Amino acid sequence: MTTTTQAGPRPGITPAGGMAHVAGATDTPLIELTMPALLARTVARCGDRDAAVFSAEGIRWTWAEFAARVDRLAAGLGDLGLKKGDRLGIWAPNRSEWLLTQFATARIGVILVNINPAYRLHELEYALRKTGCKALILAERFKSSDYVAMTNKLLPELAQARPGALNAQRLPDLRHIITLGQTAHPGCHRFADIEARGEGFDRAALDAISDRLDRHDAINIQFTSGTTGSPKGATLSHRNIVNNANSTTDALDLTEHDRLCIPVPFYHCFGMVMGTLGCVTKGATIVVPGEGFDPAQTLATVAAERCTGLYGVPTMFVAMLEHPDFARHDLSSLRTGTMAGAPCPIEIMKQVQNRMHMSEVTIAYGMTETSPVSFQSVTDTPLEKRVSSVGRIRPHLQVRIAREDGTTAAVGEQGQLLTSGYSVMKGYWGDEARTREVIDTEGWMHTGDLATIDAEGYCNITGRVKDMIVRGGENIYPREIEEFLYTHPDVSQVQVFGVPDHKYGEIIAAWIVARPGTEPTEDAIRDFCRDRIAHFKVPALIRFKPELPMTVTGKPQKFIMRDAMIEELGLVVEKTA
Repeated sequence: MTTTTQAGPRPGITPAGGMAHVAGATDTPLIELTMPALLARTVARCGDRDAAVFSAEGIRWTWAEFAARVDRLAAGLGDLGLKKGDRLGIWAPNRSEWLLTQFATARIGVILVNINPAYRLHELEYALRKTGCKALILAERFKSSDYVAMTNKLLPELAQARPGALNAQRLPDLRHIITLGQTAHPGCHRFADIEARGEGFDRAALDAISDRLDRHDAINIQFTSGTTGSPKGATLSHRNIVNNANSTTDALDLTEHDRLCIPVPFYHCFGMVMGTLGCVTKGATIVVPGEGFDPAQTLATVAAERCTGLYGVPTMFVAMLEHPDFARHDLSSLRTGTMAGAPCPIEIMKQVQNRMHMSEVTIAYGMTETSPVSFQSVTDTPLEKRVSSVGRIRPHLQVRIAREDGTTAAVGEQGQLLTSGYSVMKGYWGDEARTREVIDTEGWMHTGDLATIDAEGYCNITGRVKDMIVRGGENIYPREIEEFLYTHPDVSQVQVFGVPDHKYGEIIAAWIVARPGTEPTEDAIRDFCRDRIAHFKVPALIRFKPELPMTVTGKPQKFIMRDAMIEELGLVVEKTA
């Protein structure tokens, strides 16, 4: 798409000149620190306060204790020969070692490659090869995944290798496999042994390494969640993520007196930027319920640790609200948090505010490629705006709504959302062509999301450019139908998407998860729609499912739903290049 430069708005939060182009405030300067420098600043201010609590592991660290553990691991990794610019992958759920690795790699300038815990062999190999990882840290297992067995299958040379001397045909850059847990596996280091190598580390030597780092250096590679089935390695700098972490927690009014519960995955920006790094910017306590999200465990942890903030995607909040033991937990300590990762249904938002005491809950919108947040509500955003938008532009960012010809849309007009500013990634690792597809020559990140911005600067995400359904010449946006169906008392979750049709081009399909104890029917759903929404928006195909295909971060994978319906209906769809 070709873009057209137009006069930008004054720094603020409302559009200028009736155009959908907004710029965030710039009165407070950006943080020009690397991650190690940021952590050192927090430790100096909050050293004896709680830094991290891992409830399932029985771990509780002060900031001073946490920093000492980080330095010991950093020294151990350096002793393996890892240095600035090398890539280290981590394939593990939310464990204390993940948090240590996040900051230990940053301490010595090693680029952390986040690997989705749900990845299988093909995806693992792709991520490691694409980024040229020199080392891989992995859990022994998580849920149904036996990571050690899968790694041995991928790397048959490991069984005969000396730890640190792996020579794998399929992954020639990979030298070190580091496993969590107490068991010594053939060819692998134990995580505890790497920490032991850092005993008696030379702080001055570590400081010298950190002092040579530049805030613009790449420090993290995150593979996109795969809503389109095609992972890309978004490469983020210290400056990208430190400032976004600071901005998102500013919106919560977070301080060193807060305790933030983080059940969202560390491998994603929500967990490791908005979550752990966000707490570091404020000195707030990181509280982790367990390795993966469990509604009962999360509720119990919030109550036991008197958490003041809670993160989650909409499906997580639904699971907690609908849990049979919900009422037994004292959640009165909660005041704030963030619901993000996917569009937030209005009815769920209202329940989170009223039943979970999160009167200051915020909504955030962003993407991995923008570190991630561009828009966010704040603690005093009016209720009607908090439930009908994703908030306003965050400081030091610009966003505009672009028409198909690249010109800036008018206030209230739908178009593609474009973002620019400090948060835009450095690019996709090793993929200049795909980088150029999404970041134009003027630095605008083309998000692929459809949105509108109103006269007060509030943004509403209306769908995905590629999700739009064209039925008999009518343009239909699934988000509108989904929001409507969420008002049905028997609907817990819903996704709407298009399915090929000979007559209309596309017809509308809806996959629904019913609320516990209810048994809605197709006819009941259609009757509910009749006379309330236009006839052409009523789903032609309705299926009830026990769960919906989602990424780990709660983003719906509509391509999987669409493919399943095509197969069910026996449709023949021509493949295009």
